[in-house]
Amino acid sequence: MTTHAPNHETLRKLYRTMQIIRQTEEELARCHQRGLVLGACHTYVGEEAIASGVCAHLTEHDVVFSTHRGHGHALAKGAHPRELMAELFGRETGLSRGRGGSMHLFSPEIGMMGTSGIVGPCILQACGGGYSFKLMKLPHVAVAFFGDGASNNGAFHEGLNMASIWKLPVLFVCENNQFATEVPNAYAAGNPSVGSRGASYGMPGFELDGNDVLEIHRVAGEAIARARAGGGPTLIECKTYRTRAHAEGMGDFTYRTREEVEQWKKKCPIARLRAEGIKGQGPEFSEQFDATDRDVQEMVKESREFAENSPWPDPSTATNHVYAASSPQPSTLNPQPSRELTYSQATHEALSEEMAKNPRIFVMGEGIGVRGGNFKTTDGLFQKYGGERLCDTPICERGFVGLACGAAMTGTRPIIDFMFADFVMDSVGEIVNQIAKMQYMSSGRLKMPVLLRGCIGIGHSAATHHSGSYYAMYAQVPGLRVVVPSTPADAKGLLKRALNCDDPVLFLEHREILQVKGPVPDGEYEIEFGKASVVREGRDVTVVALARMVHLTLGVCDELEGEGISVEIIDPRTVSPLDTETILQSVAKTGRLLIVDEPPAPCGFAAEIAARIVAEGFDSLDAPIRRLTGAFCPTPYSPPLEAVMVPQPKQIADAIRQLVAE
Repeated sequence: MTTHAPNHETLRKLYRTMQIIRQTEEELARCHQRGLVLGACHTYVGEEAIASGVCAHLTEHDVVFSTHRGHGHALAKGAHPRELMAELFGRETGLSRGRGGSMHLFSPEIGMMGTSGIVGPCILQACGGGYSFKLMKLPHVAVAFFGDGASNNGAFHEGLNMASIWKLPVLFVCENNQFATEVPNAYAAGNPSVGSRGASYGMPGFELDGNDVLEIHRVAGEAIARARAGGGPTLIECKTYRTRAHAEGMGDFTYRTREEVEQWKKKCPIARLRAEGIKGQGPEFSEQFDATDRDVQEMVKESREFAENSPWPDPSTATNHVYAASSPQPSTLNPQPSRELTYSQATHEALSEEMAKNPRIFVMGEGIGVRGGNFKTTDGLFQKYGGERLCDTPICERGFVGLACGAAMTGTRPIIDFMFADFVMDSVGEIVNQIAKMQYMSSGRLKMPVLLRGCIGIGHSAATHHSGSYYAMYAQVPGLRVVVPSTPADAKGLLKRALNCDDPVLFLEHREILQVKGPVPDGEYEIEFGKASVVREGRDVTVVALARMVHLTLGVCDELEGEGISVEIIDPRTVSPLDTETILQSVAKTGRLLIVDEPPAPCGFAAEIAARIVAEGFDSLDAPIRRLTGAFCPTPYSPPLEAVMVPQPKQIADAIRQLVAE
């Protein structure tokens, strides 16, 4: 039962919000039956008290991260029903301009940062919003709404743990509607009491009646005030029930009974608030409720008509917003004077310079604080910039990569230092489904300036969990920039570019060349993505190589020159975007192409280059394109076994000789 007496205005506002949600959802259900809703439609009917009670305390500066059942959160945060309906109808006036539908709702202008068809990312993204606010010293709060199913997901543990140790201004709201799709929470959870788990993470945890909007309003208000004051996160479990199917059109009575649903309908949160309001405020309050019902009914009717009459998106815009349209142009390379630096020194210099210029840059990773990183990537920067900007993390790659997504959405520029590329595989869903797609799903209204950096490459008997490269796999993902430098000067210029663009960048550094020295220009400069480097000019054969393979190929060129074979080496520097034009120009001159690549051949980087050159430069070829790649095998430990995994100098030289002889 409610333990406090809310004022008249609070009752009226809460009732109106719940009615907007209920009537909009019921109209959407009817529209789904008419075929106006084109895809899935997950309604919030029966759960209106939760979004209404929590969002009543939020300002336009506070942010909400939601899940697939997010209509109610968007409406409670201030979205208009007409935009919500238009989105589900696939129209250009929709919240996501027709790119998202029911499960991907974006309105960053009002702090609605998005809903997701994947379970759990909203928890991590809310941590990122909280981290941004903490870093920028802003009194704002991030809220994550998620279902009981997400409480059994790894994101729940990683997110709550991070929020607790860093005292982030985050409110975690579990909407326990009893079922994750069709699986009962009582079956799926060893501890089905989600609210009680707060104590395990050192934060307040509450179990509330999810149909009591006044109690939710009270507890959420206290939690949000505590978060604003620096008191850290809170977990609230609201036990409720969805009285419609998991999604419209799905069967509903294989896992629950009609009688159970009817019993829960009698616990309707709207009817309950109405009864309590009339009891506390007098019979005349009933007329105000009735007036609200009529007003909302008219609003929903007008919204449906608006959505139906809205235009479809222009098909020519379908591929817009995959990448940022307005990243600042890169500064020009200043070639004089130069100093000799190692690859590691060059990237460290770039990072230090950019952190000095931009207080919104912060770095997260394991051991990157006082220790300075496994490869000294952040050596000395903790002492210079402090623990909030050089933040050591728990071992939870999915967690802090997901946090980086939310931080970028809320105005900061995160750098994730994951040591080895193999480690970031634990977070591949956050990279592919969230970070890479965020700009597109939000129609360009959210930027994603995330830098993900780490080491790749075989060597040092690192074996199979510390030797992967994976750049070809990530280059298949629209929205990502994939960068693989080979020289100190390129590494600095490309890292600078990554820290000044608005796209997510996967910056991969081959471990075996970190101590390679080379000239690095003084002064400010950046290197644009998608611009290959002609490392060595030649006449007889073009070799395309990346990272360590550039150095191994260079090492055999003088020997081959003595045999009368002139080699031109092209280093693409970025795998996505890929500079095909420079390779085509070289092949037009030499007539022959060899691609040397450390990872295995199938579906790889070398195959992509070969396909493009055949498609666009076939007439320039005097011989078939050849590939020299690593073995299709996990990386072994013992040096004799490891050595046969990657192309060696003799193999490269022999492959060039054979190609020239054809």
